[in-house]
Amino acid sequence: MVREQEFRDFFSAEYPALRGLAYLLTRDWTQAEDLAQEAMVRTYRAWSRIRDRERPAVYARTVLVNRHRSLLRRGAIEARHRFAGRDEPQTSHEGREDRIVVRDAIGRLPIRQRHAVVLRYFEDLPESEVAQIMDCPVGTVKSLVHRGLRRLRAGLDPAAGPSIDEPRNADASLATAEGTP
Repeated sequence: MVREQEFRDFFSAEYPALRGLAYLLTRDWTQAEDLAQEAMVRTYRAWSRIRDRERPAVYARTVLVNRHRSLLRRGAIEARHRFAGRDEPQTSHEGREDRIVVRDAIGRLPIRQRHAVVLRYFEDLPESEVAQIMDCPVGTVKSLVHRGLRRLRAGLDPAAGPSIDEPRNADASLATAEGTP
């Protein structure tokens, strides 16, 4: 009885964030709900094992990210996507266009960069926790986040051109290095 109440409290506190994370990864509310529910079911099955030793929220996020990767490998996301048409319910239109533009830009990132950026900045997790969830070294997370943010900046503001540390083209960087304008 105590186990069930502990899990209910955990579910109430963590499900909305888990569903939001899943949406940012899949860009589809139906798939996000499925992933979040499956992550919670698997977390419940392991509850007696993880509630004391590990942080259950980290376990649930790890399950969600790994399950999403697995679905991508099998191609199930594309098959389900044809039948899903539900969109996020909106209560306010303030900033809606900005959210849509950012969400679409995130959706164009390669999957590992998307996972790293979403976990790091939307879930506000430290790099070490992102590395644990993604099962990779912290340096890899830093690299993925760096590249992902660079792509997002370029995708959100194409007029901005390359970043300061990237030359516009090889000839321009060579001319600058040789001292010619």
